[in-house]
Amino acid sequence: MARIAILHDYFDEIGGAEITICHMARGLKATIFTTNIDRNTINKLGFDDVELASIGNVPKIRYLKQLFAQIRFSSLRLQGFDLYIFGGCCSIYGSRGHKPNLWYCFSPQRGLYDLRHFRRGLLYPVKQAIRGVQIYFDQKAAREIQNIIAPSRNVRERIVKYYGRDSDTIYSPIETTEFKCLTPKDYWLSVQRIDPYKNIELQLEAFSRMKDEKLIIVGGASCGFRQYYRCLQTKAPNNVTFVGPIFDRMELADLYANCKGFIATSQNEDLGMVPVEAMASGKPVVAPNDGGYRETIINGVTGRLINDINPARLAQAIAEIGCDPEKYKDACLKQAERFDTRVFIEKISEQIAFINK
Repeated sequence: MARIAILHDYFDEIGGAEITICHMARGLKATIFTTNIDRNTINKLGFDDVELASIGNVPKIRYLKQLFAQIRFSSLRLQGFDLYIFGGCCSIYGSRGHKPNLWYCFSPQRGLYDLRHFRRGLLYPVKQAIRGVQIYFDQKAAREIQNIIAPSRNVRERIVKYYGRDSDTIYSPIETTEFKCLTPKDYWLSVQRIDPYKNIELQLEAFSRMKDEKLIIVGGASCGFRQYYRCLQTKAPNNVTFVGPIFDRMELADLYANCKGFIATSQNEDLGMVPVEAMASGKPVVAPNDGGYRETIINGVTGRLINDINPARLAQAIAEIGCDPEKYKDACLKQAERFDTRVFIEKISEQIAFINK
């Protein structure tokens, strides 16, 4: 069996990318090489059997964190592996010295490319100049990548646009057996990292119009967005509750199992695995009709995709779905099976076999 090393930016901020990398490492019996590691959280997520090795810690401050991670990977020299798989956008700075290689590209860095102009301020011109330099080095590192896999067709299009490269598509996985479906209680659910591009304000405004509905928002903020998180909590109407991050998979599965349905509002989402987790729990999803949501949600069958989403349209869709959320159950469960971990590992293994021919 091929010896595989997986290189990923850091494991002290755990999201969908990190969970996907853990599934990959387990399925391929690979070792993960990274920087910061939150082993306690990883174990809570059920990945205590996954081997992680730190190549050295990096600062917690967002921009310094990325810079020092890039430096760590660029100076890394691993030996004795048959294939090197890269995950995050910082880890690819080690691609030149590690071949043959494969990049499971969750997305080109959105802050450098499609969301480059998302946030403006007094320092906007300076930041744009810095980003121009970052783009140069990012694309230089990407040129050392031999094979690319995208987690969605949406990301595949970004890879073509920003790197001029084609890629295969293998959808990110979920472990469908972790989830269950129970009779809905009196709340809707939203799960994501707290980040401006997730458009959580839309959810708050929609539920401020629906006093008889309740929303639970799960997710934590990185250091750079904690003030933004506090602002959201201040703006939230009384029927919206922020509960912070939940890393206990059983606790999160219970929230999915008992909700009426799931709300997602990210701007041009890469793919969106939390809606798939909701569907694996038999729950319908309401989301914008753009990005990766179009690849996971079947409009009118497993939920509702909203054109030109705004608070009024979101509230209307929630009201319509809420009339009979259980009628979507069977279709949701069937759709979620397409994204099961078993399917993911089979397709990744086929790709590796092809590379090693």
